[in-house]
Amino acid sequence: MSYSSREVVIPFAEQNLEGFLNLPKNPEGLIIFVHGSGSGRFSPRNQFVADLLCKGNMATLLFDLLTKDEERIDSITAHLRFDIQFLAERVVAVTEWVKKQPSLANLPLGYFGASTGAAAALVATAQTPHTIHSIVSRGGRPDLAGAALSKIQAPTLLIIGGNDYDVIKLNEQALSKMRNCKAEIQIVKGATHLFEEPGKLEEADNLAKTWFKNCFHSARPSVALPDQ
Repeated sequence: MSYSSREVVIPFAEQNLEGFLNLPKNPEGLIIFVHGSGSGRFSPRNQFVADLLCKGNMATLLFDLLTKDEERIDSITAHLRFDIQFLAERVVAVTEWVKKQPSLANLPLGYFGASTGAAAALVATAQTPHTIHSIVSRGGRPDLAGAALSKIQAPTLLIIGGNDYDVIKLNEQALSKMRNCKAEIQIVKGATHLFEEPGKLEEADNLAKTWFKNCFHSARPSVALPDQ
Protein backbone atom coordinates (compact mmCIF):
# COMPACT_ATOMS: atom_id res chain seq x y z
CA MET A 1 0.00 0.00 0.00
CA SER A 2 1.38 3.41 -0.98
CA TYR A 3 1.35 6.44 1.28
CA SER A 4 2.46 10.06 1.20
CA SER A 5 5.13 11.55 3.46
CA ARG A 6 5.82 15.14 4.42
CA GLU A 7 7.77 17.07 6.98
CA VAL A 8 5.85 18.92 9.68
CA VAL A 9 6.81 21.56 12.22
CA ILE A 10 4.94 21.46 15.53
CA PRO A 11 5.05 24.59 17.74
CA PHE A 12 5.81 24.05 21.40
CA ALA A 13 6.28 26.99 23.75
CA GLU A 14 8.84 29.16 21.95
CA GLN A 15 10.37 26.23 20.09
CA ASN A 16 9.51 23.95 17.19
CA LEU A 17 9.48 20.16 17.13
CA GLU A 18 10.20 18.64 13.72
CA GLY A 19 8.61 15.48 12.40
CA PHE A 20 7.59 13.23 9.51
CA LEU A 21 3.90 12.59 8.84
CA ASN A 22 3.15 9.48 6.77
CA LEU A 23 -0.40 9.18 5.44
CA PRO A 24 -2.09 6.31 3.58
CA LYS A 25 -5.12 7.35 1.53
CA ASN A 26 -7.80 6.31 4.05
CA PRO A 27 -5.98 5.51 7.31
CA GLU A 28 -7.65 3.51 10.07
CA GLY A 29 -5.89 5.58 12.71
CA LEU A 30 -2.77 7.59 13.51
CA ILE A 31 0.17 6.35 15.57
CA ILE A 32 2.40 8.91 17.26
CA PHE A 33 5.95 7.66 17.87
CA VAL A 34 7.51 8.47 21.22
CA HIS A 35 11.11 7.37 20.87
CA GLY A 36 13.58 6.51 23.55
CA SER A 37 17.11 7.38 24.54
CA GLY A 38 19.18 8.94 21.78
CA SER A 39 16.67 8.14 19.03
CA GLY A 40 14.53 10.29 16.75
CA ARG A 41 12.61 10.61 13.50
CA PHE A 42 15.63 9.62 11.40
CA SER A 43 16.14 6.34 13.25
CA PRO A 44 16.17 3.41 10.78
CA ARG A 45 14.39 1.29 13.39
CA ASN A 46 11.60 3.84 13.78
CA GLN A 47 11.29 4.26 10.04
CA PHE A 48 11.15 0.48 9.62
CA VAL A 49 8.14 0.11 11.91
CA ALA A 50 6.51 3.27 10.50
CA ASP A 51 6.70 1.78 7.01
CA LEU A 52 5.21 -1.51 8.25
CA LEU A 53 2.34 0.31 9.98
CA CYS A 54 1.64 2.55 6.98
CA LYS A 55 1.49 -0.48 4.72
CA GLY A 56 -1.06 -1.81 7.20
CA ASN A 57 -3.16 1.31 6.46
CA MET A 58 -2.27 3.32 9.54
CA ALA A 59 -0.84 6.84 9.52
CA THR A 60 2.32 7.55 11.51
CA LEU A 61 3.89 10.66 13.01
CA LEU A 62 7.57 10.47 13.88
CA PHE A 63 8.89 13.57 15.64
CA ASP A 64 11.93 14.66 17.60
CA LEU A 65 11.18 15.02 21.31
CA LEU A 66 14.21 17.27 21.73
CA THR A 67 15.42 20.26 19.75
CA LYS A 68 18.88 20.12 18.22
CA ASP A 69 20.35 22.19 21.06
CA GLU A 70 18.72 19.93 23.64
CA GLU A 71 20.02 16.85 21.86
CA ARG A 72 23.57 18.22 22.07
CA ILE A 73 23.18 18.80 25.80
CA ASP A 74 21.53 15.44 26.40
CA SER A 75 24.26 13.61 24.48
CA ILE A 76 26.63 14.75 27.24
CA THR A 77 24.43 14.75 30.35
CA ALA A 78 21.73 12.17 29.41
CA HIS A 79 19.39 13.88 31.87
CA LEU A 80 16.60 14.99 29.53
CA ARG A 81 15.88 11.49 28.24
CA PHE A 82 15.07 10.41 31.80
CA ASP A 83 12.95 13.48 32.62
CA ILE A 84 9.64 11.72 31.96
CA GLN A 85 7.37 14.65 32.82
CA PHE A 86 9.43 16.93 30.57
CA LEU A 87 9.03 14.48 27.69
CA ALA A 88 5.34 13.84 28.41
CA GLU A 89 4.55 17.55 28.11
CA ARG A 90 5.89 17.46 24.57
CA VAL A 91 3.91 14.36 23.74
CA VAL A 92 0.74 16.09 24.94
CA ALA A 93 1.57 19.18 22.84
CA VAL A 94 2.08 17.07 19.72
CA THR A 95 -1.18 15.22 20.37
CA GLU A 96 -3.04 18.52 20.72
CA TRP A 97 -1.50 19.68 17.43
CA VAL A 98 -2.74 16.52 15.73
CA LYS A 99 -6.27 17.08 17.04
CA LYS A 100 -6.28 20.55 15.43
CA GLN A 101 -5.39 19.28 11.96
CA PRO A 102 -8.56 18.88 9.85
CA SER A 103 -7.25 15.80 8.02
CA LEU A 104 -6.24 14.06 11.27
CA ALA A 105 -8.68 15.27 13.92
CA ASN A 106 -11.17 12.41 13.60
CA LEU A 107 -8.68 9.56 13.48
CA PRO A 108 -8.30 7.18 16.45
CA LEU A 109 -4.90 7.83 18.04
CA GLY A 110 -2.23 5.53 19.37
CA TYR A 111 1.22 5.89 20.92
CA PHE A 112 4.19 3.71 20.00
CA GLY A 113 6.83 4.11 22.69
CA ALA A 114 10.31 2.70 23.15
CA SER A 115 12.71 2.85 26.09
CA THR A 116 11.99 5.95 28.23
CA GLY A 117 9.61 7.15 25.51
CA ALA A 118 7.17 4.44 26.57
CA ALA A 119 6.95 6.00 30.05
CA ALA A 120 6.44 9.47 28.55
CA ALA A 121 3.62 8.10 26.35
CA LEU A 122 1.92 6.55 29.38
CA VAL A 123 2.18 9.73 31.45
CA ALA A 124 0.81 11.76 28.52
CA THR A 125 -2.10 9.33 28.21
CA ALA A 126 -2.92 9.66 31.91
CA GLN A 127 -2.96 13.44 31.50
CA THR A 128 -5.31 13.35 28.49
CA PRO A 129 -7.85 10.58 29.22
CA HIS A 130 -10.16 9.44 26.40
CA THR A 131 -7.81 10.89 23.75
CA ILE A 132 -5.61 7.87 23.11
CA HIS A 133 -7.15 4.60 21.94
CA SER A 134 -4.11 2.31 22.04
CA ILE A 135 -0.55 2.16 23.38
CA VAL A 136 2.34 -0.13 22.46
CA SER A 137 5.64 -0.22 24.32
CA ARG A 138 8.53 -2.03 22.60
CA GLY A 139 11.53 -2.66 24.83
CA GLY A 140 10.16 0.14 26.98
CA ARG A 141 10.41 1.30 30.57
CA PRO A 142 6.76 1.68 31.57
CA ASP A 143 7.82 1.38 35.22
CA LEU A 144 9.17 4.95 34.96
CA ALA A 145 5.60 6.21 34.48
CA GLY A 146 5.06 5.74 38.21
CA ALA A 147 1.67 6.77 39.57
CA ALA A 148 0.33 7.36 36.04
CA LEU A 149 0.09 3.60 35.48
CA SER A 150 -3.05 3.22 37.58
CA LYS A 151 -4.73 6.02 35.58
CA ILE A 152 -4.27 4.47 32.13
CA GLN A 153 -7.51 3.52 30.42
CA ALA A 154 -6.27 2.86 26.88
CA PRO A 155 -5.48 -0.76 25.91
CA THR A 156 -1.74 -1.25 26.33
CA LEU A 157 0.64 -3.87 24.93
CA LEU A 158 4.12 -4.32 26.42
CA ILE A 159 6.52 -6.07 24.01
CA ILE A 160 9.82 -7.31 25.44
CA GLY A 161 12.66 -9.45 24.18
CA GLY A 162 12.78 -12.88 25.80
CA ASN A 163 16.45 -12.43 26.69
CA ASP A 164 15.96 -8.92 28.11
CA TYR A 165 15.61 -10.30 31.62
CA ASP A 166 15.85 -7.13 33.71
CA VAL A 167 13.39 -5.26 31.50
CA ILE A 168 10.94 -8.17 31.64
CA LYS A 169 10.85 -7.83 35.44
CA LEU A 170 10.33 -4.06 35.21
CA ASN A 171 7.50 -4.51 32.71
CA GLU A 172 5.85 -7.12 34.90
CA GLN A 173 5.98 -4.70 37.83
CA ALA A 174 4.38 -1.98 35.67
CA LEU A 175 1.70 -4.36 34.41
CA SER A 176 0.64 -5.19 37.96
CA LYS A 177 -0.19 -1.49 38.51
CA MET A 178 -2.26 -1.08 35.33
CA ARG A 179 -5.58 -2.04 36.88
CA ASN A 180 -7.92 0.23 34.90
CA CYS A 181 -7.20 -0.88 31.35
CA LYS A 182 -6.69 -3.92 29.20
CA ALA A 183 -2.94 -4.56 29.40
CA GLU A 184 -0.82 -7.47 28.19
CA ILE A 185 2.80 -8.54 27.90
CA GLN A 186 4.12 -10.24 24.77
CA ILE A 187 7.55 -11.87 24.92
CA VAL A 188 9.53 -12.22 21.68
CA LYS A 189 11.55 -15.37 22.26
CA GLY A 190 15.27 -15.17 21.54
CA ALA A 191 15.30 -11.36 21.31
CA THR A 192 17.49 -9.01 23.31
CA HIS A 193 16.68 -5.42 24.24
CA LEU A 194 16.97 -3.90 20.75
CA PHE A 195 15.50 -6.91 18.88
CA GLU A 196 18.62 -6.99 16.70
CA GLU A 197 18.47 -10.74 16.05
CA PRO A 198 17.32 -11.78 12.54
CA GLY A 199 13.57 -11.41 12.16
CA LYS A 200 12.94 -10.36 15.78
CA LEU A 201 12.33 -6.67 15.12
CA GLU A 202 9.79 -7.52 12.44
CA GLU A 203 8.14 -10.04 14.78
CA ALA A 204 7.79 -7.39 17.48
CA ASP A 205 6.50 -4.78 15.08
CA ASN A 206 3.91 -7.15 13.63
CA LEU A 207 2.62 -7.68 17.17
CA ALA A 208 2.31 -3.90 17.45
CA LYS A 209 0.52 -3.63 14.11
CA THR A 210 -2.06 -6.25 15.07
CA TRP A 211 -2.67 -4.59 18.44
CA PHE A 212 -3.19 -1.14 16.91
CA LYS A 213 -5.49 -2.44 14.18
CA ASN A 214 -7.69 -4.29 16.66
CA CYS A 215 -7.89 -1.29 18.99
CA PHE A 216 -8.64 1.16 16.20
CA HIS A 217 -11.36 -1.15 14.90
CA SER A 218 -12.96 -1.20 18.35
CA ALA A 219 -12.70 2.60 18.59
CA ARG A 220 -14.79 3.22 15.48
CA PRO A 221 -18.35 4.30 16.21
CA SER A 222 -20.85 1.61 15.34
CA VAL A 223 -23.38 2.39 12.66
CA ALA A 224 -26.99 1.59 13.49
CA LEU A 225 -28.81 -0.42 10.87
CA PRO A 226 -32.18 0.93 9.65
CA ASP A 227 -35.32 -0.82 10.85
CA GLN A 228 -36.52 -3.45 8.46
